Amino acid sequence: MKKIAFWLLAGTLATSGIRAQDAATQQQIDKLSGQLQDIVEAEAAQGKRLDALAQEISEIRTKVNTPVINNSASVDDLQQLATKVKEIDRKRQEDRELILRKIEDLGRIAATPPPVHHRPPAPPKEENSDTPPAAATTQQNGYEYKVQEGDTLSAIAKAYKEKGVKVTTSQILKANPGLSPNSLYVGKTIFIPDPNAK
Repeated sequence: MKKIAFWLLAGTLATSGIRAQDAATQQQIDKLSGQLQDIVEAEAAQGKRLDALAQEISEIRTKVNTPVINNSASVDDLQQLATKVKEIDRKRQEDRELILRKIEDLGRIAATPPPVHHRPPAPPKEENSDTPPAAATTQQNGYEYKVQEGDTLSAIAKAYKEKGVKVTTSQILKANPGLSPNSLYVGKTIFIPDPNAK
């Protein structure tokens, strides 16, 4: 029976760790999607500018190829066209470099695994010390604990076990009705029961 309980507890802990990692991965995917959308929109705007300039070039070519009685304006038109083409080419190159940098950044972000916090919370001080614990206060056969950044229920339970309070994550969940392993946030106060306290 103890083996079954152990495997159920191990499965629960593994599932909660996977869910937390899934949430972090989903956040990165959402961020990447937003950045990709920005790049696509910038590229679409650049395409519209290029289309407008291509239309203008086509109109100027038509003017140049049309026999004109007075040819004095066509030289100016060609110079303006040459200037605009150079400007378009310069902007196109800048946009291309920007898009490549963004894609490289997105690739680096996608390749980086989500951060995993392994820092256990500050457990209560030793029972035989003269000073009461700072991070936890004794209350009805247990302790109050404020959740810190990176805490998980299993890390909190482990830290208390190392100080002699043999508590499990399921006992913590039972002592805190409505508490979900995924609803922990920094500053949340939870109750850590002490099954060995009299």
